Amino acid sequence: MELLVPIGIIFIVIIFLMIFFNFIPIGLWISAFAAGVRVGIFTLVGMRLRRVVPSKIILPLIKARKAGLDVSVNQLEAHYLAGGNVDKVVNALIAANRANMDLPFARAAAIDLAGRDVLEAVKMSVNPKVIETPNISAMAKDGIELLVKARVTVRANLERLIGGAGEATIIARVGEGIVTTVGSSESHKDVLENPDLISRTVLEKGLDSGTAFEILSIDIADVDVGRNIGAQLQMSQAEADRNIAQAKAEERRAMAVAKEQEMKALVQEMRARVVEAEAEVPKAMANALNSGKLGAMDYYNLQNLISDTRMRESISKIGKTDADNKDGN
Repeated sequence: MELLVPIGIIFIVIIFLMIFFNFIPIGLWISAFAAGVRVGIFTLVGMRLRRVVPSKIILPLIKARKAGLDVSVNQLEAHYLAGGNVDKVVNALIAANRANMDLPFARAAAIDLAGRDVLEAVKMSVNPKVIETPNISAMAKDGIELLVKARVTVRANLERLIGGAGEATIIARVGEGIVTTVGSSESHKDVLENPDLISRTVLEKGLDSGTAFEILSIDIADVDVGRNIGAQLQMSQAEADRNIAQAKAEERRAMAVAKEQEMKALVQEMRARVVEAEAEVPKAMANALNSGKLGAMDYYNLQNLISDTRMRESISKIGKTDADNKDGN
């Protein structure tokens, strides 16, 4: 029974020490002390209370102090609480310091909080990046299409990295400059002979303004001859003109057919009136004979005149039929 009490006390002490060393990172404090970084125990306890992982602050702090950077615990902790990547910011500061670049902690933290990779930006400032554009289609004044591919060498501009446009804007502006340069050329042969004309013209436009990059050079990687767009446009225009002419001709033909139908209807109407008038002639002659207004000789002469007219019409029809037969043979 007497042995149970010391064992219980030892067990409680062990649990207390485990909780104590888990809550207070003594090992991390010893590492900082050995590296020459003075961090108080209560500072580490405060980090725990503020739900800050001490290793996320102390280890980058040791790295920064060893690199000769003047960075405080409060700066790193504030950046961590703001949602930043402390380790990446410290690495970027060390890389900038080694490259003799002026990059304050406040700017590096702001770049990191803006969502950009500050370490990658520093690396791009030291080692420029090459952006390759896709094939850009442009047409010269002679109607020939050129497919141009360019390589743009850029480096990050740390001062404009916050709020500056990205790579997509650089590619779009370079493409616009290529289209403008080729489009202002009298012939596609001029561009093929002097592709550096595109580079000079595009660089003079200051395409990197308002972007997070500085354009160092624009090199034309490839120029290919594409379609004869001018000829295709002329063919399309000719086809459209032909269709318009056919539509107008069809309209005129329809109007002519309608006019012909109208004339046929008018002729039929006139024939009907003539037939109607001819039917009234015998009645009128009978009335004239009965009333004594028309004599027998007059009637006889009129019949002779009608017979002569009918004979002439028959002869003319026979002559017309013979002529048609000869033409058919």
